[in-house]
Amino acid sequence: MANKNKISKISKNALNSNASNEVNGVKGSNKIDFLKPKEIIKELDKYVIGQDNAKKSVAIALRTRFRRNSVPDEIRDDIVPKNILLIGPTGVGKTEIARRIAKLSDSPFIKVEASKFTEVGYMGRDVESMVRDLVETAFIGEKVRETEQVIDKAKQNAEELLLDILIPRPPKSSKKNGGANGNITDEPDKNSYAGTREKFRKMFLDGKLNERFVEMEVKSSSKPPIPVIEIFSQSGMDDIGQDFKDIFSNIFPKQKKLEKVRVSEAFDILVREESERLVDNDKVINNAIRRVENSGLIFIDEIDKIASREKSYGPDVSREGVQRDLLPIIEGSNVMTKYGIVKTDHILFIAAGAFHVSKPSDLIPELQGRFPIRVEMDSLSKKEFVRILKEPKSALIKQYYELLKTENVSLNFTDDGIERIAEIAEEVNLKTENIGARRLHTILERVMEDVSFEAPYGKAKKVLINKDYIDERLKDIIKDEDLSRYIL
Repeated sequence: MANKNKISKISKNALNSNASNEVNGVKGSNKIDFLKPKEIIKELDKYVIGQDNAKKSVAIALRTRFRRNSVPDEIRDDIVPKNILLIGPTGVGKTEIARRIAKLSDSPFIKVEASKFTEVGYMGRDVESMVRDLVETAFIGEKVRETEQVIDKAKQNAEELLLDILIPRPPKSSKKNGGANGNITDEPDKNSYAGTREKFRKMFLDGKLNERFVEMEVKSSSKPPIPVIEIFSQSGMDDIGQDFKDIFSNIFPKQKKLEKVRVSEAFDILVREESERLVDNDKVINNAIRRVENSGLIFIDEIDKIASREKSYGPDVSREGVQRDLLPIIEGSNVMTKYGIVKTDHILFIAAGAFHVSKPSDLIPELQGRFPIRVEMDSLSKKEFVRILKEPKSALIKQYYELLKTENVSLNFTDDGIERIAEIAEEVNLKTENIGARRLHTILERVMEDVSFEAPYGKAKKVLINKDYIDERLKDIIKDEDLSRYIL
C-alpha cells in the first residue's frame, strides 16, 4: 500500500518552501494559550542560554495576548501590544528568542532589517512591505493547513483520475439485450470494465505500476510574457513587480501540454491539482488576515542603524524618514495588501539593535514611546559559551555528532575540549569584533575541517576532540592576531 499511505508532502513541501512557520490560531486553539509565563521561559531555555530578562519580557507579552482574548469585547480593541526593544550586541540570542517564540506560538512571523528600508518617495523598499510579507507568510501557512484537511479527499479523487488514464472508460454498447422493449444495455461491458479497473487499482496500491509511463495533460512550465509597464507608486518596485505577476498569471489561461510521466509522478501531479481545487482560497485569505491581525509578530533588526546620531538639517532617507514611516505601522494603521486591507493595531513588534554608536534615545520620541518594554541583553562569556555548546536541544556539538555519524564517524568531545573552544571564542571576541555565539560556528568549523573532509573516505572510526586536539589545529591562528581576525 505504498501509494495509499503516502503523506501529503507533495503539496505540503511546495507550500512550505516559502513559509515560516507560522500561523497562530484564534482564542484557545494553540499551545501558547495554555502556557503560563514560567512555562514559556522553560520552553525557551531548551534553545536559548541565559538572557532571563528578555525571556521574561516576551513571555509576559505573549501571555498578555492570551489575556486580551479573554477580556470583554468593549475594551479588547483598546488593549495594544506591549512592543519590546532588545538592546545588545550581535550573537547574544535576540533573533533566536523571537524566532522560537513564533514557532512556540505558531504565529505568522518575519524578520526584517530596518536598514533596508527607505523613506516613502525614494527608490527601495517601503516599510509597509513588511506587513505584506507577513500576510504572504500567513497565507502560505494557512494554505498548508487547509491542504492537510483535504489531502485524503484529494488522494481519492487522484486515484480515480489516474485509473481513468490507465484504463479509459469504454463507450456505451449499442447491442440490444433481446428483450421485448428492445432497450440498449451495457451491463456486460460494465462488469468487465469494473473488474479490470479493480485489478489495476490493486496493482497501483501495491506499487506495481509506479515505473509504467502514462500520457497526461500537465501544466506547461513556460509562462506567457508579462508586458513591461512603468508605474509610479508608493510601493517598492519589488512589490509592484510581484503584484503584476500575480495579476497577469490570473488573466492569461494556464497552458497545458501532453507529457509522458511515470505513474507515481502522475499520481503526485493529480493529488496536487485536486488539492488546489478543493482548497477554499477565500477561507484561506480570511483566516490568514485574521491571524496576522491578532497574532502576527514582526522582528525588526538593526533598528539602531536608523537612529539619528547627530542633529542634521534636511531629509535623511535612511534614518529619521524611515522612523516616521515606521511610526503609523507600529501605532496601528490599515495596510493594503494583495489579499485585502490588514490592520496592524495588534501585531506584536520586537525591535533589536546593538546601539554601539547610537543609543535608544536617538530614536524619535514618538517611536521610542511605541516600545514600552526595553531589555538590555547580557554579553556572553566563556561560561555561557560552554552551556551553549552542550545544553540546547540543537546544540552545535550535537549537530556535528549527528552529521558525522552518517559517515560512520563517532565524535567524542571532552569537557576540557569544550571549555577550550569556549575560551578561544571569548578571547577572539575580545580582541576582534564581538559577534557573540556566532564565533563558536567559525571556530568549530575550523576545528572539524579535516575530520569532515576525510570522513567519506575512511572506515568507521572514533575521533577524540580534546584540548590538545583543538590547540594543535588552532595554535598558529591564535598566536597570529592578524590571521585570527581573518579566519576566526
